[in-house]
Amino acid sequence: MGVLTTRRGVIETPVFMPVGTAGTVKGIRFEALESAELDARIILGNTYHLWLRPGIETIKACGGLHEFIGWERAMLTDSGGFQVWSLGALRKITEEGTEFRSHVDGALCFLSPEISMEVQEALDAEIAMAFDECAPGKATNEEARRSMELTLRWAKRSKKAFEKLQSVRTASGSDRFVAEESRADPQAGGTPALPLGQALFGIVQGAGHFDLRRESLERTVEIGFDGYAIGGLSVGEEKSVMLDVIEDVAPRMPADKPRYLMGVGTPEDLIEAVARGVDMFDCVLPTRNGRNGQAFTSRGKLNIKNAQYVVDQQPLDEDCGCSVCHRHSRAFLRHLYLSGEMLGGILLTHHNLAFFLDTMRRVRQAIRSGQFANFRREYTEQIGSGWG
Repeated sequence: MGVLTTRRGVIETPVFMPVGTAGTVKGIRFEALESAELDARIILGNTYHLWLRPGIETIKACGGLHEFIGWERAMLTDSGGFQVWSLGALRKITEEGTEFRSHVDGALCFLSPEISMEVQEALDAEIAMAFDECAPGKATNEEARRSMELTLRWAKRSKKAFEKLQSVRTASGSDRFVAEESRADPQAGGTPALPLGQALFGIVQGAGHFDLRRESLERTVEIGFDGYAIGGLSVGEEKSVMLDVIEDVAPRMPADKPRYLMGVGTPEDLIEAVARGVDMFDCVLPTRNGRNGQAFTSRGKLNIKNAQYVVDQQPLDEDCGCSVCHRHSRAFLRHLYLSGEMLGGILLTHHNLAFFLDTMRRVRQAIRSGQFANFRREYTEQIGSGWG
């Protein structure tokens, strides 16, 4: 258990962070995210997408990302590194940064550690991420090492640029952030404070190679960040490799800093990662799968398109207390989805986010009561049982 206290509220960990790629969590209003039912304390913004559209000058003119989008709680912005990596052949990586064609209008763009830090400072989220380079999940040791070394050099440049920007921020008197993290573990060593202004997290890379992951972690910690993330997982490697990497790396991460697993994953993945020591998660699955007709439930995934639900009057999940399950049947949700009604995706998204966020609430309660091992076993057994 941990606590992050930001200028925009207290965040208990382990925590799941809904992804707001272009300044919005797709398919759901902020009022719903802020409601007691979901109570999302922190969401993500995407540096790459917001930089390209609407552009940083627009966001700055509107008072920063929080003001622009109307979200009053905490945010984390990623560095743009993963999005650029995912462009594949459309990008060219050099020592200086990454050159690529915009997916919006085809314009030639260049993103570097320094530019990423400038963009994230302008976005003004509570937590910013160092600019990194992601190796494919099945990269060879040699390929992964090249990527890791570049990420480390970029991490140093990110921190240098970040600190310069924060010094200007301090001089201008615009600091509005105070955060600290504490753990229930008595050996955690107190509650070290994160700095004023924004916090900056470093990213550990190395694909599926334990030796590289350990080296990346050690050298990233030497640079010194306010929190540490495990990047480059769930990018094509086997699930067992992902879990093995987390199990090896997470316990070695500083106990007095937040541990963030980027872009992962299913509810089962979250439970297993918590068991291995991870504090923070984000993933597009609850929103993306909701838009595609798939619901996450206490007995596994449910595809609302299936003909078996055509007259099914049951809720998506009888064990779920969300407003969608309280009001609507599988039959109606299937009708909405197959009719192309936007409400279908909205309701499935709401349910999925409620399921993910409630899972994390239950995780925190189980940890507080000393029952996490039992909770983990029972949760995993039930979610694997299926709907028959």
